Amino acid sequence: MFDLGFLELFIVGVIALLVLGPERLPAAARTAGQWIGSAKRIPRQFSQELDRQVKADEIRERLRQEQSEIGYEDIQQNVKEALDEAKKDEHLLKTRVDSDESGERKDTGNTPTDADKDEPPERS
Repeated sequence: MFDLGFLELFIVGVIALLVLGPERLPAAARTAGQWIGSAKRIPRQFSQELDRQVKADEIRERLRQEQSEIGYEDIQQNVKEALDEAKKDEHLLKTRVDSDESGERKDTGNTPTDADKDEPPERS
């Protein structure tokens, strides 16, 4: 940035000592060092933030591509439909179990059982 050699820095230091005096020179040097340090950090922080944003955009774009390739919306719709169907089946099972437990469904003897369905009817 600046092409300053040792001789130029020495001359600036002597002039600063003469102008500020020995009591205020350390505080002024500390303040100048902090300003220079913050001035050097600003471009580095800017470039790091820019890199982070570029990487985040690349990741978002890759996710969009993968979602479109695998049909994310279709999968989400299929899962939602399967869950709705499972809830309906669960409700039907609960009503059947509740009705069996409450005794509403009685065996009259006229309906064949599962064992009777497998065996052929008896002939006399």
